[in-house]
Amino acid sequence: MASAGHPPPALVLPDGSAEYLAVVPGPTLGVGDNPFEVFTTTLPPGSVLALYTDGLVRRDHDTGDGEAGLLASLSRLVREGEPLDRIGAELIAGHPSHDYPDDDVTLLLARTRAVAEHDMATWEYPADPAAVHEARADVNGRLEAWGLDEPAFATELIVSELVTNALRYAGGPIVLRLIRDRVLVCEVSDPSNTQPRLRRALNTEEGGRGLFLIAQLANRWGCRYGARGKTIWTEQALGVEPPPRRSP
Repeated sequence: MASAGHPPPALVLPDGSAEYLAVVPGPTLGVGDNPFEVFTTTLPPGSVLALYTDGLVRRDHDTGDGEAGLLASLSRLVREGEPLDRIGAELIAGHPSHDYPDDDVTLLLARTRAVAEHDMATWEYPADPAAVHEARADVNGRLEAWGLDEPAFATELIVSELVTNALRYAGGPIVLRLIRDRVLVCEVSDPSNTQPRLRRALNTEEGGRGLFLIAQLANRWGCRYGARGKTIWTEQALGVEPPPRRSP
């Protein structure tokens, strides 16, 4: 994460202990061209991350008391097991908005979860055309083991298109991952940083329909970048009850 002048995010660990993350604030977006310093941390399952504007912690023109109060409130509410929507409502309700009617107050809360090992499958393939066939076979085998027959056909097409695109434009190694949760997530990672582009192919073109097909088969899809390369992901709705979550 990086900060464009905002106050540091608050982190509440599963045991209720709270702290502010040591993010170095950078310049406001659009002001100057100084680089932003990136902060990296690992959040254990069950952690709550709070992102907010300074309007939430201002108290009598001083943010010190407000920041301390926010940590204390977050810690108490997380220990009590309140859901995120109730935590957010209580924090906003306790803000003295009448003191600063022109100041905005924005709050975003997120809780990390963990997916059990038996609900994930990962494979790695070399830059070989045979990888497409192997990927289809691996995916079909895992979906059969999970009892997910309904999305098998669409998932096979999605995997074929994503792995083929990775072979054609990025090379290897190619990493394929399936995640079974509330939705079925398919991820294909490759070493290229090129952003994929959705377009409509002309009738006379032989290619260019891969992402358009994926957009029709998946409920959502997107791209994220990592330290090396990118990951194209898709989500498909499941017509079955999601597997039980592991307790944090």
